[in-house]
Amino acid sequence: MKENNLLPDLAAFLYSRSKVHGGRLPSERELADHFSVSRGQIREALAILEAMRIVERRAKSGIYLTTNQASVDALALFARAGVPLDPVQIYETVELRKIHEIKAAELACVRATEENYARLREILKASEERIAAGQGIAREDRDFHLEIVRATQNSVFHKVCSVYYIMGEQRLPIYFSDPERSRRSHAEHIQIFEALLRRDGNLAQALMSAHLQGAESYWKGLIGAPGSDAPAWPEPDVVRERA
Repeated sequence: MKENNLLPDLAAFLYSRSKVHGGRLPSERELADHFSVSRGQIREALAILEAMRIVERRAKSGIYLTTNQASVDALALFARAGVPLDPVQIYETVELRKIHEIKAAELACVRATEENYARLREILKASEERIAAGQGIAREDRDFHLEIVRATQNSVFHKVCSVYYIMGEQRLPIYFSDPERSRRSHAEHIQIFEALLRRDGNLAQALMSAHLQGAESYWKGLIGAPGSDAPAWPEPDVVRERA
C-alpha cells in the first residue's frame, strides 16, 4: 500500500470496524497485517489520528474511535476516505463556510490583483461552457469561491476554507446535478465578480450572503425536516443577521 493512501484508508477501516466492536479497534499488529505494512507505519499513522482526535489509546484496554472529538482536519480526512459525516456537522460546516466567505468577499475587494481577476474570468468562462453542454459546475463553483478567498492574499484563510470544499467534495456534484441550480449559481457568480471589479465591499458581501443562503437552505431542508433528529434551526433571515 502506498504511504499516502494509508491514512484515509486506515481511518475508513477503523470507522467501519468500530460499528461492530463497540468502538474498540484492532491492535497495531492486526492493523499491520490487514494493510500489509510494518507496525512502525501503523504506529505513526495512529499517532497522527490520535493528534487529530480520531482515536485514543486507553491503558490496558486498547485503541478506540472518538470521532465526536475529531478536529476539522479529521472531518476533511473522513470526507476523503468516504466516511459519512454527521448531518448536523454538514449543516454547521455550510454555515461556517458562509461566514468566512462573506468576509473573504469584503477583503477581496480591497486586495484582489489583476491575476485574481483573470483567474475568475477563466472560471466563469469554464462555467458557461459546462452549462451550455448540460453539465454541472461543481468544480467551477469550488474554484470560483476559493479564488475569492485566495484574493484576500491570506494563505492561512485559503487553507481553512479549502477544508470546507474537501468535506463537500462528494456532495457538490449532487447539489449541481440540477441544471437550473447551476445556471442560477453562475448568474450569481457574475454579479459577485462585477462587485469585486468595482471594489464595492458592501455589495460583494451582500451578494455573497444571498448566494450562499441557497446552499444553506438546501441543507437545512434535507437535515432539518419535521420528524428528524436534527435540531430546530433558526429561520434563514435570522441566520443572515448572524452572518
